Amino acid sequence: MVLRDLRYSARSLTDAARESRRPHPCAVRREVDFYSFARHGHDRSVAWWSATEERRARQRLRAQVGTLLRLVNSTADELALDAADAVDVPPARHRRGSLWLA
Repeated sequence: MVLRDLRYSARSLTDAARESRRPHPCAVRREVDFYSFARHGHDRSVAWWSATEERRARQRLRAQVGTLLRLVNSTADELALDAADAVDVPPARHRRGSLWLA
């Protein structure tokens, strides 16, 4: 893989400061050889991570909805209903989201 970039050298910065002008970037060429690709073949680390995150999201959702149901069903008290309005239940994320972030 070849990467071309523009960089300012220390010399171009000092010359530009001395001549009171903008510095001119120099072309830099970098080359890297890859012998293997990430997650090539049968790497199941992303699937394992996705399943773990999905399981944790379901557990968080169950805990938050359980708290909400206990507050609503405990009493018909105005305080309990106000507390139930304060509980925030975020939407559950789909499993493909972790594959996208990988």
